[in-house]
Amino acid sequence: MIDPKAALVTSSELKPKFRTGTSSDEPTVDDRFDSSGEQKTGSSDNSMRLRDTGLHSRESSVAELVDVVVIGMGPGGEFVAGELLDRGLKVVAIESELMGGECADWGCVPTKMMVRAANLLAEAGRVNGVAGSASVTGDWTPVARRIREEATKNWNDGEAIAAFEKKGGRFVRGDARLVGVSEIAINLWESESGAMGKEVAVSPVLHEIAVGGIRFTPRIGVVFATGGKSSAPDILGLADLPYWTNRDVVQLVDLPRSLVILGGGAIAVELGQILARFGVSVTIVEVADRLLASEEPEAGAMLEKIFRAERIKVITGATVDRVTHIEKVFELDLGVRGLVRADRLLVATGRQPDLRHLGVEIIGVDPTSSHLETDENMRVAPGIWAVGDVTGRGSFTHVATYQAHIAVADILGEPIQGADYHAVPRVVYTDPEIGSVGMSEESARAQGFKVRIGLAPIPKEARGWIHKVGNDGLIKLVEDYDRGVLVGALSIGPCGGEVLALLTLAVHAEVSTSTLKSMLYAYPTFHRAVETALSDLH
Repeated sequence: MIDPKAALVTSSELKPKFRTGTSSDEPTVDDRFDSSGEQKTGSSDNSMRLRDTGLHSRESSVAELVDVVVIGMGPGGEFVAGELLDRGLKVVAIESELMGGECADWGCVPTKMMVRAANLLAEAGRVNGVAGSASVTGDWTPVARRIREEATKNWNDGEAIAAFEKKGGRFVRGDARLVGVSEIAINLWESESGAMGKEVAVSPVLHEIAVGGIRFTPRIGVVFATGGKSSAPDILGLADLPYWTNRDVVQLVDLPRSLVILGGGAIAVELGQILARFGVSVTIVEVADRLLASEEPEAGAMLEKIFRAERIKVITGATVDRVTHIEKVFELDLGVRGLVRADRLLVATGRQPDLRHLGVEIIGVDPTSSHLETDENMRVAPGIWAVGDVTGRGSFTHVATYQAHIAVADILGEPIQGADYHAVPRVVYTDPEIGSVGMSEESARAQGFKVRIGLAPIPKEARGWIHKVGNDGLIKLVEDYDRGVLVGALSIGPCGGEVLALLTLAVHAEVSTSTLKSMLYAYPTFHRAVETALSDLH
């Protein structure tokens, strides 16, 4: 553990031998970098409106000594960097794209603005027969304007960088890479935990980070918070086509007439419903046998029924043989199931971390791995921590910031409970919202639990009946019968994500179902359906 109050080591004390490969005989350097680890000219340019920090033009053959280098400034990286700055450490933050990351600029925040707008249209359409009559016409212009002006500052992170630098941090734009690690790092490697010795005041392992022509040696360590990238399936013809990702949809000013979405996960169903409510003809093509294949089957079945009622075409269990783009029309060949055509194609088949250009082979990590493996304190290796999507624990902002709290405490040598993922909440922001926590019924049975389930359809509950139109929903509980505790839950409904809070607490704290049954549930609320589901456990 590190004592942040320990005296800084002077540069004259730090003269380690650095290795630049997986072995001393055969250095491994990415082809975007020369043998010194500096980025070659002509590497890919970033087309976004990125503030020029003026740092990537500086070149130095001598590494600058700092306390911590944070690579990636999404929610997890921002939290780590900000907290360590507040504790007086010298922090360098390196980001190749926008400070704020996927969530702030292309994910959570702007897409929920889109969800809010689309849901307002749907609610206006539900007035008839309940509160009179109403007619509404969707207009994407104010949605696009709000995303640019309120959420993303037109994808300019200048204000965020200025605030970070005002706190005392140093921001560098560029692609960072581990280019050196002292020999002592190899000697101190602990395969089980990668932990540093608790008795030392500074890291016994010294790393060297290169970003453009600048190099840093952090005396404490490096935190990887590099997130993930959109991934596309290997389908004949797809790679070379101008398909969209979620980023393209978020930046839309004008909507297409028709859209086919490849994928049936959270991003696909959220964006599909949003655009359909603004008049786009939407078709969702999913290779799995249902939408939201990683969630309870009841969720996908209910959502598909709702989508069909909203004139969203859903094709599940599909095989896509080929994708073409001819005369501005995309065409998906589904074999015996025919052809699907649309003006635009959105590929929403997930996001994956990419370790290939981070130099992690230097610390013994296979750069083709799917993620960085961490221990419960978020350590990857001596002097290396990781938080967020890159750890493979899901693309959730709340997971990234949860891990960031733990990493900060470990860096500072403060006590904190290690990471525990048995009660990770997740919400799909469709209408109705679909919230889940813990294990599904299938996964619980697969792990050998003696399972009981309880169900409570929302339309049959008092609040659901009162709500009337738009009241689709369900509570599903998964109980470990032997211990008498919930190990998983599903909450679908108009406030499904909010009701999930109660169930997340129950799973996290392992509250007994007998205790949950003895609780008072306010009437008439949506969360009162949990009481009904508890009574239905069987």
